[in-house]
Amino acid sequence: MKAVYLFFLFLTPVLLAQQIESISKTPLIADKFIGVDAFNNTYFTTNMELHKIGVDGGFVFNDLQLGRITSVDIINPLNVVLFYEDTNTVVFVDNRLNEIERINFNNLPQFLNINTATNAGNNRLWVFNIDTQQLELFNYRSLTNTVVSQPFSGTLVSQTSNFNYCYLLTENKTRVFNVYGSLLSEIALEGYTKVIQQDEKVMGVKENSLYYLAKISEGKTKKLPEAIKIPLPEITIKDLHLTQEFLYIYDGKNIHTLKLTEPKK
Repeated sequence: MKAVYLFFLFLTPVLLAQQIESISKTPLIADKFIGVDAFNNTYFTTNMELHKIGVDGGFVFNDLQLGRITSVDIINPLNVVLFYEDTNTVVFVDNRLNEIERINFNNLPQFLNINTATNAGNNRLWVFNIDTQQLELFNYRSLTNTVVSQPFSGTLVSQTSNFNYCYLLTENKTRVFNVYGSLLSEIALEGYTKVIQQDEKVMGVKENSLYYLAKISEGKTKKLPEAIKIPLPEITIKDLHLTQEFLYIYDGKNIHTLKLTEPKK
């Protein structure tokens, strides 16, 4: 308990010292803003289509038979992951949004009923099994799955991940897992609608505000005794995306590019 308190004393001044610097505002009409990749390409969906725009032009992927696009993972711009919950299908596309391959989880030798799918690297996906209420790692080369979590109650509200960690948000809790199946932490939350992460930062959205929730350090999650509100400009948060350098917030009409910076000494 003392260690947590000392960590909080150390971390809080750092977080509160950070300032929000507004960089730009870019008009965008979209159903959903996905994010901006490492090459500064912007991804969004409209009318059941995935769009990508950048210095190399614009690209589109669609397959209307698959239904609406539930989520898009752009952590690897050369192997973008599209998930269609209506048809229990994942589609992989390349950097020009050409289809590489697809997996229909209804047709697997061992049927999987999932409602999330994000990139875990090494030919694997983080998937949440609805039937068992468990997080799993699915290898789409060997078509095998490894159970990562114990079953837990509650409705899955949001999932975000990288190649090392997966964050699951339910109505009252966020759970953090690593690729070895270890539960790193459980953070009690109420009223949050989305969780995002980048490197060491873990943030959550609640009532149109953004909060620091925890920090990943040396393979361990250090949660804060209380969430710390980030002082954002007055922007409606419809969608948002966090990268190593920038925070992107979509208000339904514009993408606001913001930067978390520390004051100059």
